[in-house]
Amino acid sequence: MIKAKIWRNTMMRVMKRFDILKMVFICFSLFILISCNDEDSGTGFTAEFGIEFIDDNHVQFTNESVGEYYSLLWDFGLGETSLTTVKSKTFEIYYPEAGDYDVSLKVSDYTGNREVVTKTISITSTDLALSFSAEIDPSNPNLVNLENTTSGDYDSFKWIYRDKEIENEIEKVAYFPFSGNYEIELQVIKDGSTFTSTQTVTIFQDDPDTDEIWTLSWAEEFDGTTVNTTDWNFETGAGGWGNQELQNYTSGDNAEVSDGTLKIIAKKVNDNKVAGSYTSTRMTSRNNFLYGRIEAKIKQPSGTGVWSAFWMLGSNLNTVGWPACGEIDIMEYVGHDPNVTHSALHTPSSFGGTINKGSLSVAGLETEFHIYGIIWTVNSIKFYVDDIDNVFYTYSPSSKTDDTWPFDKSQFIILNLAIGGTWGGAQGIDNTIFPQTYEIDYVRVYQEAN
Repeated sequence: MIKAKIWRNTMMRVMKRFDILKMVFICFSLFILISCNDEDSGTGFTAEFGIEFIDDNHVQFTNESVGEYYSLLWDFGLGETSLTTVKSKTFEIYYPEAGDYDVSLKVSDYTGNREVVTKTISITSTDLALSFSAEIDPSNPNLVNLENTTSGDYDSFKWIYRDKEIENEIEKVAYFPFSGNYEIELQVIKDGSTFTSTQTVTIFQDDPDTDEIWTLSWAEEFDGTTVNTTDWNFETGAGGWGNQELQNYTSGDNAEVSDGTLKIIAKKVNDNKVAGSYTSTRMTSRNNFLYGRIEAKIKQPSGTGVWSAFWMLGSNLNTVGWPACGEIDIMEYVGHDPNVTHSALHTPSSFGGTINKGSLSVAGLETEFHIYGIIWTVNSIKFYVDDIDNVFYTYSPSSKTDDTWPFDKSQFIILNLAIGGTWGGAQGIDNTIFPQTYEIDYVRVYQEAN
């Protein structure tokens, strides 16, 4: 037994030494592999390009990279880039102004390896120098005097500001009716290439005569006897519409046109207070609009459970979805909060219970017609009731991105009367109030006269 124990202890010591040797061998092998990989870690290609001056302002670039690679990304140092897989492609680049330009070529293979080479070229002659002046008129703070002071030869040019384009006017008086910061761009075209220069101007006040700039561009006066389906579409169904609403929207059965107004009538089908217990109408305009003054004259329904709205959605709804398309709630009204009109904006940065909203108390919303509208420009959206000077909420984010400002694209108009839902039914539904009528005298769209 003693000999067996001694033998067992000896074998355990041998095995421990063997384990240590094995670990040393493994570590040494890994070191050798890593060393080998380091030696072979090169990309197998080199980025290089040649430079040839054609004249003082035109430079030709030729790819001289060697090895196995796939794509080439050129950056010519003046805002012009090119991504190509054609290795033999050459580029003739026009540099209109004197100065030093850093030109780079990034070469990549299929696996993402890349090599970059950068060279500086010096242009000694100015052939075309873009410049312009933008001065606020001292006699009118809403006018900016523009002058193209570009030197050199060019083919044409144009001014771009507030979604307008004005071509080949050396001097231009630009009108900015609303306060805010605006970018003015001068585009100069020469030999098929476009060069740009921009400045930002600040307008400090609204033009007190802004009501004179608007021209009626589209209107629905509801003067006939039926809904004009050339201009309007009926959306149908009882799917809750994203807000757990209980009405079933019908194809015209709940919409009447008489005595110069549209009447959307919500009716009770049964007392169950479930989806389909009520019928109503939801209409969308077939026309799309971008910017302008958009308003409707409306008399509200009444009673706990009604939820009327006059609002807009982005025309790109079906491609980008909601809220990326943007939503402008010009007017929302819930019967459990009488004589208060609500407005809101829904964007990717704030939607659902959005923080971008305003409310206003106005007497007689259920017994009298009132005007609800917006002034929508490239800079802001202002919400008003009855008069364009009665603005109660303005949305104008300081940073306009796709998340905060999807309102640089067209939208369509929606009129609907919902029953119940997360907001309309927040205090229940009074089944004794039906039928209820949401009455619209007109919908009008005004846009700026140039």
